[in-house]
Amino acid sequence: MKDTDIKRLLYTHLLCIFSIILSVFIPSLCLENFSILETHLTWLCTCSGFVTAVNLVLYLVVKPNASSKRSSLSHKVTRFLKCCIYFLMSCFSFHVIFVLYGAPLIELALETFLFAVILSTFTTVPCLCLLGPNLKAWLRVFSRNGVTSIWENSLQITTISSFVGAWLGALPIPLDWERPWQMTVERKHCICSLQVPCMGLGTVI
Repeated sequence: MKDTDIKRLLYTHLLCIFSIILSVFIPSLCLENFSILETHLTWLCTCSGFVTAVNLVLYLVVKPNASSKRSSLSHKVTRFLKCCIYFLMSCFSFHVIFVLYGAPLIELALETFLFAVILSTFTTVPCLCLLGPNLKAWLRVFSRNGVTSIWENSLQITTISSFVGAWLGALPIPLDWERPWQMTVERKHCICSLQVPCMGLGTVI
């Protein structure tokens, strides 16, 4: 049973990676002048949509935490609405945290919010798919020695890795200060004001 879960988990992660790759190539077939760098906001929305859809389909098919109890349609609808509310709360919470750490409150607000959306996609969505809108289960999984299955162990690792990756992603930003792919000086200042305080290193300027 454990070997089967490992294989299913491996296929799940591979398909999630494949969905990210698809989010790069499929929009270029439908949209003119699509580029990750030049139209990064569009790509963030597309990537979030692809990853969320793949997660939903995979967890519905695999059902790692399938319950023996049959639930009514109203219960399923209520559960789905709760998951949507939790996801929106996660996006707004991350957005507020980024602003508190130095992101511009009004300028580049869309970029900051989409960053919160993409981070919620890689952290909150898998938690909702596996554990549902159950805060007690969330606290159990992310507490010490609270994992009871290989799926929960994977969820714990990938969620923490997403947060660490977002934090470490700020490290190279000051290094390409005068490179041609950087935008205007004012825009660079805004981006660094967002990322560098998140590292706890203080502001660049």
